[in-house]
Amino acid sequence: MTYYGAKELAVSFRTVRANTIQIAEEIPESQYEFSPAPEVRPVGKLLFHVSQVSAVALYTQQNKITKMADVPFMDILGRLRAEEARPRTKDEIVAALKTEGEKFATFLEGLSEAFLGEIVTMMPGSQPGTKSRLELILSAKEHEMHHRGQLMLIERMLGIVPHLTRQFQQRMAVRQAAAAKT
Repeated sequence: MTYYGAKELAVSFRTVRANTIQIAEEIPESQYEFSPAPEVRPVGKLLFHVSQVSAVALYTQQNKITKMADVPFMDILGRLRAEEARPRTKDEIVAALKTEGEKFATFLEGLSEAFLGEIVTMMPGSQPGTKSRLELILSAKEHEMHHRGQLMLIERMLGIVPHLTRQFQQRMAVRQAAAAKT
């Protein structure tokens, strides 16, 4: 018996994606070409990349891949890179974040505990050599959170206080005000 199943996975992914969407909406479109360093994706391309994070996980799970060596990574990555290279407006990127995120979350909701517990053999030489489908799906969320951390640092570079920081500051201000009254 697990305590973290398909419904919790979908809710958690939707929360992560909602935070990413808020960042995408708060960064001005005029800054979507900003890159914090050479050879680092600019904001717009990074956000579009994030919108596609679930593609490999979705492919692997929908096709019930049991050996990661069977995934045509080069074909999938080639298509994703070609899509990422295409110019897009901020509105198109935000729409992709919303659409692709909801598609993945809806897929997650329908997974069974048995399916999430199935074991998949990783690429030769990988450690560990096997992972559960749940672990593989969680890696898509972790990948997005990694990039969201980058985006929050980029926001700081652009003079934007990230929304999660603002929310924390507001909670602390309320607590301090309540403590001052006692």
